[in-house]
Amino acid sequence: MGFELRDHTADVAVAATGDSLEAVFEATADGLAAASSDDIPPETGERFSLTVTAERREALLFDYLGELIYLRDVRAELPVDNRVESIEATGAESDTDATAWSLEASARGVPLGAVDAREVKAVTYSEMRLESVADGWEAYVVFDV
Repeated sequence: MGFELRDHTADVAVAATGDSLEAVFEATADGLAAASSDDIPPETGERFSLTVTAERREALLFDYLGELIYLRDVRAELPVDNRVESIEATGAESDTDATAWSLEASARGVPLGAVDAREVKAVTYSEMRLESVADGWEAYVVFDV
């Protein structure tokens, strides 16, 4: 599991991998945190929970990352140490036929005053990719900075 920041014209992209869907969501969210700050203090900030729902798996990733950016702005805390406890598909017999997706997650909110944070404005659908591969999952997400 991991992520890699990649240069992107006027934006920043995160390429993430994970051995499960939850792990690749976590890695992508950790990539968002890394794009926001080079130095995140350990053990600073309290954990908070969040729930996200969407109609498609890719939209769930988009909405999850968008919610983290929104919570950063509202709470004045950078979400780090992201954990995705569960991702569930509902409304069909298989993941490909699902009519709804939901995610339960948590993050540690580091006060923005404790980090030298760069503003990541938004997540984009530009070049977004989320796919199952032989050894897990891969995601590629571009953020507007």
